[in-house]
Amino acid sequence: MTPGEHAPDPRGARSPAEFLARLRALKDWSGLTYRELSARAEARGDVLPRSTVANMLSRATLPREDLLTAFVRACGAGPAASERWRTVRRELAERRGYGAVEADPDEDADPDEDADPGPDSESATEGQGPTDAKSTDPVREEASASEGAPAPEQAPDAPPVWPSAPVVEPSGPGTGGARSRIRRLLVPAIAVAALVFAGVSVVAFLRDGHTGHPPRTPTAPAAGDVRIRVAGTDLCLGERRGTRSGQIHQVPCAAADVPLYALAEAGGGRWRIASDHPDYGAGCSGVPSGGRVPGAPYEDSECGDPTRIEQFSLEPYGTPVEGYRIVPAGSAPPGGCVTVVGDRTAAWARLALAPCAPDAAGQLFDFDRRD
Repeated sequence: MTPGEHAPDPRGARSPAEFLARLRALKDWSGLTYRELSARAEARGDVLPRSTVANMLSRATLPREDLLTAFVRACGAGPAASERWRTVRRELAERRGYGAVEADPDEDADPDEDADPGPDSESATEGQGPTDAKSTDPVREEASASEGAPAPEQAPDAPPVWPSAPVVEPSGPGTGGARSRIRRLLVPAIAVAALVFAGVSVVAFLRDGHTGHPPRTPTAPAAGDVRIRVAGTDLCLGERRGTRSGQIHQVPCAAADVPLYALAEAGGGRWRIASDHPDYGAGCSGVPSGGRVPGAPYEDSECGDPTRIEQFSLEPYGTPVEGYRIVPAGSAPPGGCVTVVGDRTAAWARLALAPCAPDAAGQLFDFDRRD
């Protein structure tokens, strides 16, 4: 801190990037290291891990207000300056639509209530099997009642009737009942066959991943705010709010706002996936134990833990590209991919490290831009 030099002022910042640039200037003005800032914050009763500060200043998104306050106070700015920083941050947050995330602390409803479809979808069709259909089918009853009865006499010159040939209506007495019975038996048989074919087609349609809209073209990774979507679905990555584990799940994209994610280039073709949690602040997505433990969870935590893998290669898969694999980089053993485990069609299935599969099932992601 140079005597007589005024601290950087946040007023005039027109974007989060400009705001973060002034925060970095504030750190330079303080002349303190990350460790010293953390120690000063702790002496004031604030929580400011040095790795969190480093992560905050390397991003282009707004920090949490409590983190901002602790940082500004640790840098040596007074109460009036702290209030100016908070005011400018709120204005930028409202302008970019972040304010709604912080303004509603009651978004703690259990997401499983919406994600679990319940048993009704299957139980609604119980009791509609072949037994019920038989008891209510007048044609089948009539056919059963007529079994064993002598067939009506056919005219001597009448041609034979083959199942696949058009029906030639014979003339003469006694032919009306047979003709009517054959016609009444063919109609329901054709209807049943049509229903079976339609059912098989629908099952195949859904099994192939069609959801009523054309498949989306994957978005290539780029630095900035993103929503990470499981390729070919409407499920995105997120946490269950109210828990401290940091475990990442796939959740409906419409509800995937805890935490907010951003991509940051780490050099050498590697990426860091930064998280901004409404309760716990800034962090990084990663894999614990250096990615050496089979089935290790993919989770969000404070950045800078040397025992975690926090850098990834985002590798395209398919021709044309179907999505991107999230592959741990650095000292992680090769051959591992971030994977949706368990029921991959269900919301709240968790993510973990698993061997990269040849078909990349459950291992492809898309990085939608988040405005």
